[in-house]
Amino acid sequence: MEIYHDISFKTSKLITKSYSTSFSLAVGLLSPETRQAIYSIYGFVRVADEIVDTFHGYNQKILLKNFENDCLEAIASGISMNPVLHSFAITVKKYNIPIHFIDSFLLSMKTDLSKHVYENTSELNTYIYGSADVVGLMCIKAFVNGDEKLYNELEKPAMKLGSAFQKVNFLRDLKADVEQLDRKYFPDFDIHSFDEKTKNALVKNIEEDFREAHEGVKRLPGRSKLAVLVAFDFYLELLRKIRNTPANEIVKTRIRISDPMKIWLLGKAWMKYKLKLI
Repeated sequence: MEIYHDISFKTSKLITKSYSTSFSLAVGLLSPETRQAIYSIYGFVRVADEIVDTFHGYNQKILLKNFENDCLEAIASGISMNPVLHSFAITVKKYNIPIHFIDSFLLSMKTDLSKHVYENTSELNTYIYGSADVVGLMCIKAFVNGDEKLYNELEKPAMKLGSAFQKVNFLRDLKADVEQLDRKYFPDFDIHSFDEKTKNALVKNIEEDFREAHEGVKRLPGRSKLAVLVAFDFYLELLRKIRNTPANEIVKTRIRISDPMKIWLLGKAWMKYKLKLI
């Protein structure tokens, strides 16, 4: 079984590295044990997200339902022939990740297959909780490794960070969401009415999420503080670029961070961590 366990975690690691170089850089800074757990969480989340976002031409509802059933069976039995679900099930058990986090995440994924327009902030917040906030909470479970007092202190900041990341993704992917996926997440405008005033209001809202999340980053234990700080700085830089990009350009292109900038931000975070400036 040890060989299969190892292969399963390596599969989740491969998925992480293949889909997100930025996230992989941050995860690589964790201790080996915690790194394994975060790879498994990302692998689970990424496969579900791919089902609803890219598996066009297939019955996505059935694929997602089968994925959900296989996931719950893996958690109940402790084994799965799907390596991604096998590694995730091990992590869920080891770090006592609540099933309702998984249920909320999968509910948001199901929503992506049936709902295309969010009419109000309440609907959007419910979606973000499932698609992003609970993913952050799963990671916090691994970071604190059973310290429930610390988990309770970090719960709200972790949710704020998940929300900030997701909202940045929404702004960065406005064009793709509308043209390729026919989705409209923000309720107060459409792609044709997205202007500087709207952009600035959204950026201000996200900056507040980042401000509240930063208090949690400072209290993270060990190397998880460094890893999350790197991800935090990557997304904050994305938000800065969005703020400085004209609204009419944001709806035409996807905002990115260059590789040299990523390396610079990584080095900056490392120095702050080593000098105990956070």
